Amino acid sequence: MSDVLIPGGRDVRGTLEEPTDDPDAIVVAAPPHPRHGGSRSDPRLTAVATALREAGIACLRFDYGPWDEGYGEREDVRNAVRWAREEYDCPVGVFGYSFGASLALLAAADVGPDAVAVLAPTARLADDLDAVDALESLEDGTPVRVLYGERDETVDWEPVVDRARERGDAVTALTGDHFFLGKHDAIASEVATFFADALRS
Repeated sequence: MSDVLIPGGRDVRGTLEEPTDDPDAIVVAAPPHPRHGGSRSDPRLTAVATALREAGIACLRFDYGPWDEGYGEREDVRNAVRWAREEYDCPVGVFGYSFGASLALLAAADVGPDAVAVLAPTARLADDLDAVDALESLEDGTPVRVLYGERDETVDWEPVVDRARERGDAVTALTGDHFFLGKHDAIASEVATFFADALRS
């Protein structure tokens, strides 16, 4: 593991995990809400990073810069994807959980990663931070996987899941609530398998 300072004018720091051999893809992982304890150390993100590394894919987990109502945080995700593109000559994916899942979709609509996977996204962070609209505007052919908890009452995931199904994106329902206790390894395996397939195709 190594520490990374993401350029872009905000204090954004990350942890880069790489496989033993040169990676043939990299995934940027966006954490949940920083005002509710979300950070790059989130256990769902670390589980995904471990599974990606074992699959031969690098992973950049990062902390957002100073709180900015979702706007600066969206730019943090964009800048992390840009950094990954500049540093690695390989496909780039983006993953996010909860608040980070919505930001992953919002950023993906602008910077066009090669694949997107989101866990428990909420439909809207603000009137002009609409994850459903962002999902709709992704380039045709971009692989997308949406995972959600069937008993999740913390975020408004239904509009994202409904739109993903209408688009023909991969959707995975998980038993459990927003926190997915006891399911981190299973989620990590699903996400890593998705990116291994999507980024190497």
